[in-house]
Amino acid sequence: MADEQDPEQQPETPQQASDAESEASEAASPTAAQSPEEEAAGGEQPGGEQQESPAGESAGAQPADEDPGQEPQLEQATETEEEQPEAPREKPAVPGAHLEVDIVPEGVDPLGRGESYEDSYAVDPYAVEDETEEAPAEDAEQEETLPQPISTAAIDLASGARYRATGKRKSAIARVTLRPGSGSYVVNGRALDTHFPRVTLQRNIRQPLETVGYEDRMDVVARLHGGGISAQAGALRHGISRALLEADPNLRGELKRRGFLTRDSRAKERKKAGLKKARKRPQFSKR
Repeated sequence: MADEQDPEQQPETPQQASDAESEASEAASPTAAQSPEEEAAGGEQPGGEQQESPAGESAGAQPADEDPGQEPQLEQATETEEEQPEAPREKPAVPGAHLEVDIVPEGVDPLGRGESYEDSYAVDPYAVEDETEEAPAEDAEQEETLPQPISTAAIDLASGARYRATGKRKSAIARVTLRPGSGSYVVNGRALDTHFPRVTLQRNIRQPLETVGYEDRMDVVARLHGGGISAQAGALRHGISRALLEADPNLRGELKRRGFLTRDSRAKERKKAGLKKARKRPQFSKR
């Protein structure tokens, strides 16, 4: 029948119509549907040679760089490094070990200033040491010549000459009288050796007269009281020095330079309250 329609000729829906139009447009322009990569791959040059893109070159270069034989070589190199034995550790070199020891004798200028030697290596170091040893010996001789008698001393040694003075040391007081004689000492009516048995104290007492040079031409008569043996010896020497100053005022410089005219003011420090002595404290007890 004419009314019956062919199923193939049924009316199309709007969606089907739009799909058909899109298919027709794609068929009319096939080049537009191709991607740029496909165009680059499928394009041909006029000479019949295909144009290679930079991406293709890089892609082809990568497999050329990666050599499959390199990995076994690297593994073999690491194995050989591990198999090699470690070298023994060497001690570090001591800095300055190659330098020579140069010992300079004591008292000698290391730079050689003030010395006119033709050859510095020709000088005998032991000879220089001998010279340095001789120098202290000369100084010792000068020290020994210091207490020599004073040649400028001029003391009147008349038969009736008397020179009196007073010396002090700590709490001791000595009243001294010098008179012409043979060099004897009378201390509180006794001889010097009896009153002062110590040799060092006797030497200290005789120093003033020995310095002046009248140890054999003047006698000493002294009265001592107070203090102990050492303090009395210091007071006696102080009194003899002052008596010599009365005899000749010109001796003041030499006697003072030797310390004979100085009154030694050192004394025992007094005891403090709460202490056992001047500085000594009682033992500390925590409890």
